[in-house]
Amino acid sequence: MPKKPNGRVTDEEALAFHAQGRPGKLQISPTKPLVTQRDLSLAYSPGVAAPCLEIEKNPDTAYDYTARGNLVAVISNGTAVLGLGDLGALASKPVMEGKAVLFKRFADVDGIDLEIDTRDVDEFVNCVRFLGPSFGGINLEDIKAPDCFIIEQRLREIMDIPVFHDDQHGTAIIAAAGLINALDLTGRNIKKLKMVVNGAGASAIACVELFKALGVPHGNIIMCDTKGVVYKGRTEGMNQWKSAHAVETKLRTLEEALKGADMLVGLSKKGAVTPQMVKGMASRPIIFAMANPDPEISPEEVRSVRDDAIMATGRSDYPNQINNVLGFPYIFRGALDVRASTINDEMKLAAARALAELAREDVPDEVDAAYGGKRLHYGPEYIIPVPFDPRLVINIPAAVAQAAMKSGVARKPIADMAAYRQSLRARLDPTADSLDLIFEVVKHNPRRVVFAEGEEERMIRAALQFKAAGLGTPVLVGREEVVRTHIKTMNLPEDTELEIHNARLSPNNQKYADFLYKRLHRKGYMPRDCQRMINQNRNVFAASMVMMGDADAVVTGLTRSFIVNFDDIRRVIDVATPSGAFGLSVAIAPDRTVFLADTAVHIDPTPQQLADIAIQAADWAHRMGHEPRVALLSYASFGQPQREHAEAAREAVHILDSKQVKFEYDGEMAADVALDWPWQK
Repeated sequence: MPKKPNGRVTDEEALAFHAQGRPGKLQISPTKPLVTQRDLSLAYSPGVAAPCLEIEKNPDTAYDYTARGNLVAVISNGTAVLGLGDLGALASKPVMEGKAVLFKRFADVDGIDLEIDTRDVDEFVNCVRFLGPSFGGINLEDIKAPDCFIIEQRLREIMDIPVFHDDQHGTAIIAAAGLINALDLTGRNIKKLKMVVNGAGASAIACVELFKALGVPHGNIIMCDTKGVVYKGRTEGMNQWKSAHAVETKLRTLEEALKGADMLVGLSKKGAVTPQMVKGMASRPIIFAMANPDPEISPEEVRSVRDDAIMATGRSDYPNQINNVLGFPYIFRGALDVRASTINDEMKLAAARALAELAREDVPDEVDAAYGGKRLHYGPEYIIPVPFDPRLVINIPAAVAQAAMKSGVARKPIADMAAYRQSLRARLDPTADSLDLIFEVVKHNPRRVVFAEGEEERMIRAALQFKAAGLGTPVLVGREEVVRTHIKTMNLPEDTELEIHNARLSPNNQKYADFLYKRLHRKGYMPRDCQRMINQNRNVFAASMVMMGDADAVVTGLTRSFIVNFDDIRRVIDVATPSGAFGLSVAIAPDRTVFLADTAVHIDPTPQQLADIAIQAADWAHRMGHEPRVALLSYASFGQPQREHAEAAREAVHILDSKQVKFEYDGEMAADVALDWPWQK
């Protein structure tokens, strides 16, 4: 299998990801307890009859008694799957599952994928319309043009829930947000903007329609397709949707149209625009080259002829990514929360304006850190928020919900917007966002990580995934022939590039042994003891790599217990924190994240150690996006029962009092009390 450029995943990696564990990317989980016979009686027969009868009397109560209000159908017939063409309904399923996953991940919207095996527009429309009672919204996906225009329009007319073709409107909304800020930065008046749109498919037409709704005059937009300029009177390759955007002009080619143009919007293919075309554009040109996976013209090519351009692409490895994930999850979140009957232009424009405004706000430190510590600030290289900005789930749905109410399509208006924004903040566990931010930090600061148990299949897979994700350089400790045999049995390419160190044969073997002896010779170790540990103990060898500056971190723990691994590493690495090393476990549940410290290292910590561990654990919780609330646990809760071993936790509270720490804490208390304690909100 040939290597993929720019760190993209290989086909084997993608197939393994989708097949591992439970196949696919989705599962259905109950939201109510189903433990006892009574639970089952309430969930199904006979208890289920009560909500059925209520819904029959008042259909709106379906939103109260069922999941309909948070359920979106992701529907396709597979006639335009990504850039792969007409693959059919079944082959589109991985994409639709992926879209459902994004709904859940970014906006806590439950998505169900439905693949309809027909290319007939009437059959498709009838199939979807009769499924309407099941869902709160419909997200159409990967349907070829012009069928997508017809299908969406007809479904919007006959259904009373939001119907949204994301391939059209998602791109348009994000591009409109970028346009608002690009106009601001270049000091242009939207009424005088001269725009060229290269492409005339679903996304291009949706962009043009939203740009016009935003205020760009009809006559100021020239659309081009493979036949050239779409002008009035042209007959070749035309349809009613293109004709709606035809203009009176003598221009006939893209190159002619771009001369003196203020803005280029590309939704076509790689290489469609040349540096010479860009060179002839107006001063401070705005270029949105959104073809995927490669833009019409690369930022490097633009910079070779212009140093004054503002540029956006569809790619994550360049600034200003026009990414649909900034839009559709949050747009549906807001629409569902007010039970909107449709998603109209007012709601789309509200989303675009909210995105534009968010890019102008001060960026939180954790978002800056995720992008290499580079201070993101409003300007030519930051006109659109980045996907992992945790404020998106608050600002965009709130703006969409308000627009729905103002335009009269909201059937359940929100009375208290401040409370609604707070509920949005609580919808997603911040740990997921924090982990994403951590991954982004590592991508921008790649490290050498030693995978000590390098002959284990799971460790090899972890190392390969670490490398493929662009997080740094994995180093496996093990015998190369054993590692290569495992790679072969895992059906991975035999020439897979991995750095492998055999501890016994390493050229650094003696250097590490000498280093270890200097550390341990006063603790009863002979040179041969240290040499044996370097040769035979992979944890010791891996930790020595870190201490000698040949690596940055160690991953271990598959084959031996925690304490054995911990003792191995402590022989090599000292701990600098006041309380020494401490263990921190993270338990992630749908409604909360709990940090547990110390659960691994300290058997009987002193009050001072407990206080120090509390401070460090709170710091880590804060780094991961949480507001720390620390409970000092004991078998006793506030003196009941009174036993001497509870005094350590009680004294630790007094130490924290004296330090005047800036996080909330209390204790001593039992674990069940801590989880139900009325912490300040």
